[in-house]
Amino acid sequence: MAADLHTRLDDHAPTVLSIVRVVFGLLYAAHGASKLFGWPVSLDIPLGHWPYWWAGLLEFVAGLLIMTGLFTRAAAFVASGQMAVAYFWEHQPHALWPIDPAQGGHGGGEPSVLYCFAFLLLVFTGGGRYGLDRLRGQ
Repeated sequence: MAADLHTRLDDHAPTVLSIVRVVFGLLYAAHGASKLFGWPVSLDIPLGHWPYWWAGLLEFVAGLLIMTGLFTRAAAFVASGQMAVAYFWEHQPHALWPIDPAQGGHGGGEPSVLYCFAFLLLVFTGGGRYGLDRLRGQ
């Protein structure tokens, strides 16, 4: 019974991985778009302001690549590293645990940690069944 359930779920894993990739990529690109273009939420970051505008550029480009499944592993590697840097530069100096409200920012450090490890997973698994990497033979 359990083996049958595992087999049925395993058959859908590449599709679900693609869905997770699209959702995380879209949300990550939206973070970048907010910093760069003031959309969907304006964060009012001046053009070229270090490090936030540049982080937004990385988030927007990497998010679009991850969302579409193009160069997924490389984009996810860069995005995972960026989120590790964001956590250790912006959040961890204020409190040890990511859930601690003393970390400030956008809900503390939890989003940075979650993005970091979700993207790290994509580095090792790839983008799943559906994505532009598959058209490139990856």
